[in-house]
Amino acid sequence: MDGPVRSRLAYLSDFQFGAVNTETIEDALLHLAQLNEQAVQEAAGRMGSFRETRIVEFVFLLSEQWCLEKSVSYQAVEILERFMVQQAEDICRQATVQLREKTEPQSWKALKEQLFNKFILRLVSCVQLASKLSFHYKIISNGTVLSFLQSLGYVHTKEELLESELDVLKSLNFQINLPTPLAYVEMLLEVLGYNGCLVPAARLHATCLTLLDLVYLLHEPVYDSLLRASVENSRPSQLQGEKFVSVKEDFMLLGVGIIAASAFIQSPECWGQVVEHLQSITGITLESIAEFSYAILTHGVGANTPRRRPVPPHLEARALGAVTSSNS
Repeated sequence: MDGPVRSRLAYLSDFQFGAVNTETIEDALLHLAQLNEQAVQEAAGRMGSFRETRIVEFVFLLSEQWCLEKSVSYQAVEILERFMVQQAEDICRQATVQLREKTEPQSWKALKEQLFNKFILRLVSCVQLASKLSFHYKIISNGTVLSFLQSLGYVHTKEELLESELDVLKSLNFQINLPTPLAYVEMLLEVLGYNGCLVPAARLHATCLTLLDLVYLLHEPVYDSLLRASVENSRPSQLQGEKFVSVKEDFMLLGVGIIAASAFIQSPECWGQVVEHLQSITGITLESIAEFSYAILTHGVGANTPRRRPVPPHLEARALGAVTSSNS
C-alpha cells in the first residue's frame, strides 16, 4: 500500500465520533456558526477567485505525496486563496495611489510576472504552514520542500523559503488558522450522531471527504450551476454574480450540502430525515439544502445543470433519474 492511501486510511481509522460531551459540541458549533456568519458578511470582490481546479489539484496531490492528512490540504487551499486575494488587492491599491499621486506606475505585466514567478514557492509555503498547524500529524521540513522545488526546476535557499513563509504570514496578519469546510462537515456529523440520525456519522464521513474533494476540484462549475438555479436564469448578470460571492464563502451551507448528498448516496431512504436534522441544526432552509446537494450530486454523476427545485422532496426522484441515466 502506497503512502498517500495509507495516510488517508490512517486518518479515517483514527477519527472517532461521540467522544466529546454535548456541552463542548454545542460551544464549538456556535463558534463555527459565528465565524461563518462573519465570513459571509465580509465576502466581497475577489474572494474565491483562487480556488481554481488546477491550483486545488496541485495542492491535493502535493499533500498526498507528503502523506498529510485531509484537513491540511483544505487549510492550505484556504491560506493560499486568502493570500493571493490579498496580493491582488494590494496591487490594485498600489496602482490607485500611483494614479492619484501621478507617479510612474509599474506595468501590470511586471506585477503579474512577479506574482507568477513566485507562485509555486508561495503555494508550497502555504502547504508547509498548514502542516505546521497540524503538527500532531506531520510537519514538512525545509529540506523536503527544497528538494521538491528543485525537482520542478526551481532553485531556492532555506532563507528564501523562510522569507516566503514570513511574507504569507505578514500578508494575512499571522491569522492562518482558518476554519475549513471539513471542520463544518465533521462538526455537523457529530451533532447528527447525538440527534439520533439514522445514518451513522462514521459511515457518512468517508463519502463526505470524497464529495468535499469533488466540490473543491469543481468549485466553479458547482457554484455556477447553483447560481443559475437560484436566479432561475442560465445567464446571470454580473451584479448577481457579485452578490453570490457570499454563498461561495458560506461553509455552513457547503457542509450541509455535502452531508445531504452523502446521505443520499449512502441511504437514499433516510435522506429526508437527514435533511430535516440539518435544517433543525443550522436553520438553513430545506430548499437550500436540497438545491446544494442536488448540484453536488449532478456534477458527481455527470448529469446536466440542475434547475431550481420548488419542492425539496422531489430531489430524490430527480437524483435517482440522473444516476440511472448516467449509468445507462
